[in-house]
Amino acid sequence: MTPEEILPDELLERLRGRAAGYDHNNVFFHEDLEELAAAGYLKLFVPVADGGMGLGLEAVAALQQRLATAAPATALAVNMHLVWTGVAHVMASRGDDSLDFVLKEAGTGEVFAFGISEAGNDSMLFDSTTIAEPLPDGDYRFTGRKIFTSLSRGWTRLGTFGKDAEGRDGEGELVFGFVHRDEPGHETLDDWDTLGMRASASNTTLLKGAVVPSGRIFRKLPVGPNQDLLIFAIFACFETLLAAVYTGLAERAFMLGVESVKRRVSAKHGGRSFAQDPDIRWKVADAALAMDGIYPQLSAVARDVDNLVDHGPQWFPKLVGLKSRATENARYVVDLAIRVTGGSSYFRGSELERLYRDVLAGIFHPSNDESAHNTVANAWLGPLDS
Repeated sequence: MTPEEILPDELLERLRGRAAGYDHNNVFFHEDLEELAAAGYLKLFVPVADGGMGLGLEAVAALQQRLATAAPATALAVNMHLVWTGVAHVMASRGDDSLDFVLKEAGTGEVFAFGISEAGNDSMLFDSTTIAEPLPDGDYRFTGRKIFTSLSRGWTRLGTFGKDAEGRDGEGELVFGFVHRDEPGHETLDDWDTLGMRASASNTTLLKGAVVPSGRIFRKLPVGPNQDLLIFAIFACFETLLAAVYTGLAERAFMLGVESVKRRVSAKHGGRSFAQDPDIRWKVADAALAMDGIYPQLSAVARDVDNLVDHGPQWFPKLVGLKSRATENARYVVDLAIRVTGGSSYFRGSELERLYRDVLAGIFHPSNDESAHNTVANAWLGPLDS
């Protein structure tokens, strides 16, 4: 199926029609989620045998880009579900079936969210301030605070991790597992009142002794950077799908800018169209050039993941570089669209005004600009001297 068949224009228009209301009222995208689930969108990575579409990362990234042209906050939140199902897909394609249960459960309608980020933890996946307390039967009790939990109002399974300080003979061990929504020990705070991406409901999640059964503990890793397949799969899906969402947002802003330029006329120049203004034409061309540069990189990185290409130590620079370039590129294109559209875009209720706020969220997602540059520098120059 093509992206247009999976996400037909009529569906996109309904999603776009609700986006402004979600943003204005700061409410979760329940209706969008129901429609997308009914269309099978949450099963994109799920194998056909399990009731899904069996797509790869390149195809899903193209769909997320398309979805974000209509409803960026919806696309961003759905990303979190698609990250976990994508991780399971990437691992299975490389011979690791430890997350096959994620694909099977997604095939039955479970919704997954990403409970990883912690305030002040710039080590991200390589350390945690959340306590993972081992229990006698192999279960773990998680206690901690997770921030930016997108999809917080809709998940049924929360993928998270914490640190068992005594694990690995006292060296510390990172424990990954899934919390079930219908089990006690977690709380979603009502603290998401932000500049943009409001419908994503990326609320803080408190883990208050949430017990994860041994059967849902799927990885234990040493503290610190490592090359485990899980880490690669998370980076591959998280960074690529984020890049797709912000590229779709920028694409929509660019088209709105082009439409505005064609529509506006200059009283000073006798009613001549702004499309004939050399300065405006330069800005539109600059935005088009920026968009043309990101599309092939996004497709190529996702395709290499699908095709099991071995980039060795250059994989992580490629992934964080894609995310960094896509989000910064999107901010640049949205800014140009605002400039060529003029003062009407400054008013509340303008779609460009909302996109201008939404796109800013891109700088906060990992890997941030500093981390991305550090990763790339290490790949080419080696680490800093200790």
